[in-house]
Amino acid sequence: MTRNATTVTARIVNGFVTLQDNGDPELLKAGRDGLSDEDLARLGTGAAGRPQAIGGNPAGVVLDADGLSDAQMLEIAQKVGLSETAFVSRSETEGFKLDFFTPARRIAHCGHATIATFSYLAELGRVGEGATSKETVDGPRKIIIRDGAAYMEQLAPRYEDPSDWADRGVQEQDVLAALGLAPEDLDPRFAPKLANTGNSFVLVAVKDAAALRAVKPELSRIDAISEALDLIGFYVFTTDPEATSADATARMFAPRYGISEESATGMAAGPLACALYDHLGVRRPKLLIEQGHFMEPASPSEITVELNLDAGRITGLMAGGYGAVMKELQIRLDHSPAPAAGESND
Repeated sequence: MTRNATTVTARIVNGFVTLQDNGDPELLKAGRDGLSDEDLARLGTGAAGRPQAIGGNPAGVVLDADGLSDAQMLEIAQKVGLSETAFVSRSETEGFKLDFFTPARRIAHCGHATIATFSYLAELGRVGEGATSKETVDGPRKIIIRDGAAYMEQLAPRYEDPSDWADRGVQEQDVLAALGLAPEDLDPRFAPKLANTGNSFVLVAVKDAAALRAVKPELSRIDAISEALDLIGFYVFTTDPEATSADATARMFAPRYGISEESATGMAAGPLACALYDHLGVRRPKLLIEQGHFMEPASPSEITVELNLDAGRITGLMAGGYGAVMKELQIRLDHSPAPAAGESND
């Protein structure tokens, strides 16, 4: 690797950013607190027809990570300090190999870090328009680059109703209690469901913006239910047109992975889009999911989901959006990276 033996460069790249043509000062502040004037100038102001990137979900991205051990990747993820960091290296079978680490452990996939990584690779010209792929610890996944946006492959959905959870000691009222919700807060068309297109989430539909804003997560309860059902977390949403012009707007809680609330979750937006199509009558192959608008502070994110359909049945999907580089960090390792074959750390 062409870098200092004890220092690694990491970029902070926001995945699933919202692009707009002119700046809203409140959203700008919410999406990019603490950025330097140089960072802001590079990201654009919305002038001269250049889209302005706001909000999204930040991930660490480390390029040319060949030779880093798991311990070193974990150390870097801890020092980056975000919910997930992606490490990009060469793959013998796919376009790139991606390893994902939280500050606590390795994970198999991360949606916003994938979008952040491939959007950045496209910006650098290291991947072109069209199809590529990522190698992960649990197999390959297709990636598509289109107009600078990155889309990641997810699987056909599977669902579980609350009656399916009884043998694991979880009931619908437990889910509602963990969110501080009452039955009258729910959208009567949709009972909470477990949905999976690669990772499992409990989807909870509330009736309007007021109910979504009023959610008071009890993180210890969500954590316990997530352990019992092997979930990433809870994805709470509404389709209320007074709340959003998108197909749905959502909030995500994943304390099992150290995330009290997340501003963009591509691996949850996929199952939600499938549920909208299969259970809530949104019979379109392309859906838009918003997230992060109801956080404090707001970090507005947009996730586009394109369903693969065969005779009206979902056979898979691509979920994607845009990324924007926010910062660059120099991470000093406590231990030098392992040298590549034929190289030394001298």
